[in-house]
Amino acid sequence: MADVFSVIPASVLRNLSDKLYEKRKNAALEVEGIVKQLAAAGDHDKISAVINLLASEFTYSPQANHRKGGLIGLAAATVGLTSEAAQHLEQIVPPVLASFSDQDSRVRYYACEALYNIAKVVRGDFIIFFNKIFDALCKLSADSDANVQSAAHLLDRLVKDIVTESDQFSIEEFIPLLRERMNVLNPYVRQFLVGWITVLDSVPDIDMLGFLPDFLDGLFNMLSDSSHEIRQQADSALSEFLQEIKNSPSVDYGRMAEILVQRAASQDEFTRLTAITWINEFVKLGGDQLIPYYADILGAILPCISDKEEKIRVVARETNEELRSIKADPAEGFDVGAILTIARRQLSGEWEATRIEALHWISTLLKRHRMEVLSSLDDIFDTLLKVLSDPSDEVVLLVLEVHACIAEDPPHFRQLVIFLVHNFRVDNSLLEKRGALIIRRLCVLLDAERVYRELSTILEGESDLDFASIMALNLILLTSSELSELRNLLKDSLVNPAGKNLFVSLYASWCHSPMAIISLCLLAQTYQHASAVIHSLVEEDINVKFLVQLDKLIRLLETPIFAYLRLQLLEPGRYIWLLKALYGLLMLLPQQSAAFKILRTRLKAVPSYSFNGEQLRRTSSGNGQILHHMPSGSQITEDGDGIPDGASSHNGINFTARLQQFEKMQHQHRVHTKVQAQLRNSSISLSREVQRPEEPQHPPALDMSGPPSRSSRRSPVQ
Repeated sequence: MADVFSVIPASVLRNLSDKLYEKRKNAALEVEGIVKQLAAAGDHDKISAVINLLASEFTYSPQANHRKGGLIGLAAATVGLTSEAAQHLEQIVPPVLASFSDQDSRVRYYACEALYNIAKVVRGDFIIFFNKIFDALCKLSADSDANVQSAAHLLDRLVKDIVTESDQFSIEEFIPLLRERMNVLNPYVRQFLVGWITVLDSVPDIDMLGFLPDFLDGLFNMLSDSSHEIRQQADSALSEFLQEIKNSPSVDYGRMAEILVQRAASQDEFTRLTAITWINEFVKLGGDQLIPYYADILGAILPCISDKEEKIRVVARETNEELRSIKADPAEGFDVGAILTIARRQLSGEWEATRIEALHWISTLLKRHRMEVLSSLDDIFDTLLKVLSDPSDEVVLLVLEVHACIAEDPPHFRQLVIFLVHNFRVDNSLLEKRGALIIRRLCVLLDAERVYRELSTILEGESDLDFASIMALNLILLTSSELSELRNLLKDSLVNPAGKNLFVSLYASWCHSPMAIISLCLLAQTYQHASAVIHSLVEEDINVKFLVQLDKLIRLLETPIFAYLRLQLLEPGRYIWLLKALYGLLMLLPQQSAAFKILRTRLKAVPSYSFNGEQLRRTSSGNGQILHHMPSGSQITEDGDGIPDGASSHNGINFTARLQQFEKMQHQHRVHTKVQAQLRNSSISLSREVQRPEEPQHPPALDMSGPPSRSSRRSPVQ
């Protein structure tokens, strides 16, 4: 140390710690001259002693002015060393870096100034301290003092220049530093980091694209920054990287895809749009690399299809179509089960457009990978069944297409129909609002006869009689254009074995409703049996519900569907049982009802061909001669092209057994109705007893004089 004091005069050391900047500056110039002389003499031991003195006695001093003087002295010593400064950097740089965290802002400022001057001298030799300098600059970029920030920015620009021209810079060592700081929220630090990413990416010899997955998430995080400038800088950097990806033959799509999937669900609109745009490009460029990530990508795309921002929706739809057009194979790692899981999850979502696209995916997978889908069917089938109750008609129609594709296998077909009937039973509103739509669509997608036979089989054993009686299969059969072929088949029930089999198959479940059976008979042209059913009805059968259904039937008879029936009325002699059935319905209608007037008007239009007395006796069957207005005369042919009069069977149909089957079912309904009425009355009586206080019971006096007179009895009719 004594040698040092002999080298540097005491006055210089005193001025180096002066409070005045000019004195410190002049003292530093003298230090520079002294070091220059020592360097020229090659006396590096004394140079090291000078540097140690400046570091220990000044830069680490508790006195702020001493620290300021030490920093300017170290910078001066480096300038004095010029080309020989590199061998002394291990002594010079650490004290300066330590001063970056000084509590005094002026000391921090002078530290920036000192390091700037040191860096200008040593240039490339400076790189060995890069990581520590980068860490210090990162902190100084967010310094509370504006002057320190300005000085740090100047130093930062110089360091960037040195790094870009250096061949000793290690990107591998730098990336961990960058990754650690990418999620910092301070806007100044974010600007600092984006600036470094942009600069390093511009250097041809530095492959920043290869390390993009390490800091990609941080860049996306900056897109939602409150500062417009930071958002713009991050977006610009991302755009540049995306362009490089398009032009690069080798890109790690997988790691970045995971990041993009997460960012596509961001709360920030701009982040979502950027993420979905990147995903769109990845789907086009990624090829086989992305196959293992298809499920995750789909999970990100589907919600964006229903995004509130139109730009996002457009890009998401385009990406979805692009992804679905790729025909990947399970052997290549394409996970059908994972895709189905994502689609199933989205089917429970709140957005209609997303649910629709999820169903499109399931439908596509069924067509391409049917066996794989069916093997995973247990995981999604319940969800698909629940979607049948979706509030959207379009969703319901699509899920029916999926079900129809699955139902090509008989076990799944029966399971579907059983679930449908169950849902209709527990949710009456679904039956009312969607029942016709669902059944009609299934009849189009699957064989209508197969659907109706299965439904009829299930309803035949239905224990809920109320539900079985309101299941609207009959009305759909009579009115739906999709079931025209089924109606044509039923019209030939008396002459065609296939029609006969269908008639018998439907008959059992149609027995739950008198009006359904009558409609089925009119449709199948079994008019004699229709008349027999009408005459079998008792008082309890003819209720309000029956009359409402009858009203609908009468109006249906005036539609094109029953045009053949109305034309048959032109030959009353040939279709006398048809006339008898229609007159039977007329007799059941209230005379003031619109349906009565419609049917009576139609029957008045029947030509008055002549009948002989024998035929009238044969058709009246003890029920009175209802065709009394027709004069006797010409020959008559019975309904059904010559069915023997009073025949109990035709074409294998045992009508006597069918009528007994109908009567038995109606008896069950009547018993059920009475039981339900008794339960309701009991419930009402019980509630009244609970609501009112108990009162003494006075039994009415009995009239013991004798039975009431005939005049006092009231007729049931009254």
